[in-house]
Amino acid sequence: MAYDSAATRERILAAASAEFAEHGVAGARVDRIAANAEANKRAIYDYFGDKNRLFAAVLERLMTDLAAAVPVDGGDLGAYAERLFDYHRDHPEALRLLLWEALELGDGPVPDEEARTAHYLDKVEAAVSPFGDPATLMLFTLGLVAWPLAMPQIRRMLLGPDHSLDALRPAIADAVRTLAAR
Repeated sequence: MAYDSAATRERILAAASAEFAEHGVAGARVDRIAANAEANKRAIYDYFGDKNRLFAAVLERLMTDLAAAVPVDGGDLGAYAERLFDYHRDHPEALRLLLWEALELGDGPVPDEEARTAHYLDKVEAAVSPFGDPATLMLFTLGLVAWPLAMPQIRRMLLGPDHSLDALRPAIADAVRTLAAR
């Protein structure tokens, strides 16, 4: 059977995404990534250089996939919030990876920051609103979507154990629409 380097690289990215989502960069183990990708450690280092660059590649893939799946198409920012909420609910590893990035890198530069900043600024431009500062509105929108998914224990304590994500989704959209209308 011929060696397929593209398939190996994809298996490594998939295994690394799961490993980093579960353990963060510091806790992730290249041995586990290699085993789960059915690849050897040498392939990981050949393709990505080191664990930090592998994490950067995982984040780059995540942000590309997220941007394609959940575009801001102007107009109704509440609808964008609902689509983003659905994406993160269906792909909890995406939010976990971003949280690990924040925990491990803090307020320092992040992988591919220039391109990611441009991506977020595109979202700001698409978020047409009379709100005084559209960048702040986008930050609030992202926070309203992410917080209840990232902190399920606080959501449960505040809203009760029977309050479903399905019930929370339209409330988030309404809150974003209210902010956007101010």
